[in-house]
Amino acid sequence: MSEIEDEWGGQHIGAAHQLSPPVPWYRKRWILWTSLLLLLLLAVIVFLVIHKNEAKAAAAKQALAAVKPSVSATVSTAAKGSIGIYLDAIGTVTPVYTASILAQASGVLTAVHYSEGQFVQKGDALIDIDPRPYQAQLLQAQGALERDNNVLAQAQMDLDRYRTAWAGNGISKQVLDDQEKLVLQDQGTVKNDQGTVNYDQVQLSYCHITAPIAGQTGLRLVDPGNVVQANASTVLVVITQMQPTTVIFTMAEDSLGQVQARMRKLHTLPVEAWDRAQTAKIASGKLFTINNQIDTTTGTVKLRAQFDNKNGALFPNQFVNTRLLVNTLDGVTLVPTAAVQHNGQVAFLYVIANGVVSVRNITTGVADGGMTSVTGINPGEVVATSSFDKLQAGSKVVAAKQVPQENTVGSRAP
Repeated sequence: MSEIEDEWGGQHIGAAHQLSPPVPWYRKRWILWTSLLLLLLLAVIVFLVIHKNEAKAAAAKQALAAVKPSVSATVSTAAKGSIGIYLDAIGTVTPVYTASILAQASGVLTAVHYSEGQFVQKGDALIDIDPRPYQAQLLQAQGALERDNNVLAQAQMDLDRYRTAWAGNGISKQVLDDQEKLVLQDQGTVKNDQGTVNYDQVQLSYCHITAPIAGQTGLRLVDPGNVVQANASTVLVVITQMQPTTVIFTMAEDSLGQVQARMRKLHTLPVEAWDRAQTAKIASGKLFTINNQIDTTTGTVKLRAQFDNKNGALFPNQFVNTRLLVNTLDGVTLVPTAAVQHNGQVAFLYVIANGVVSVRNITTGVADGGMTSVTGINPGEVVATSSFDKLQAGSKVVAAKQVPQENTVGSRAP
């Protein structure tokens, strides 16, 4: 077939295989720019949609935070005060005097005058032993004394006569000397008789047993009609002094220096006795003395504190917790111990200002009576004492109540 040239100057091969005219160059650029504009528009639309969604999410989060309820917590105010430094130990109530009375005369008990648990005074009658055998012995000794006194008096009269006779050369000097020695012998006999009388009087006094101290009697151990033997091991009655009483407790030898220094300065130190659970104070007393030796097996030294015990709260051999005040820190900042939190080795407080929480690292000192001395916080600042699991920096807090605190030296939570 012949080639034909169209109006565009192109050539075609055959009528059946005639081709479409080519796209002009300016049409190709227009299509490219249109596609780019469409892509850019699509990107802008996607960006706007995402930004709008993020803005809605942020607004929703802020709205949620705005309606989030505040944390309710109890609070307390840090205050300046005094706090005591105590040494705690376990002690035993030990009476000043305990008398276990034994029989010093043999015989039958005729009377028991005390009642079980009775408070007796010194000199009160307790027990009577049949005194008749001892009365008879005393009477015999008194008779021998009376006889020998008269013998001595007769020998003395003879001596006076011999001296007069010897002065007139009526007798020899030997007779006078013999009479003088006879008088001395009679004096010795009288003295021996007097000793026997005194001994029998003492034995007779043992038949009437009285209280050697003031205190409380124990359970009755003998009854009227019982026969007792002198110097036997059978205890007739036990009397324990109740007022005042003492508590003996131990202290580590490392603390001995500061206790002695305070004793030299103040001459005495306050001591408190608390119950076994350390929840109630039983009595208050003063340090009485420090033992003169350290126990090398335990490295401790014993101390004795004295208590008036007017209410009888301290009972002999009772175990108590003792607290010895060795020093007092004045002008320190105190917060409730319950407010102090720990994160590893770091102690901190949740400080509340204008209803918003902030975390404050502190350094703790002495703790006593539910209060702790701290540094890193100023008196007057408010701290949280509860709801710690809900608190964090920036949390809003509503104070449930103000926890009262005590700044008295040695105060202790009940």
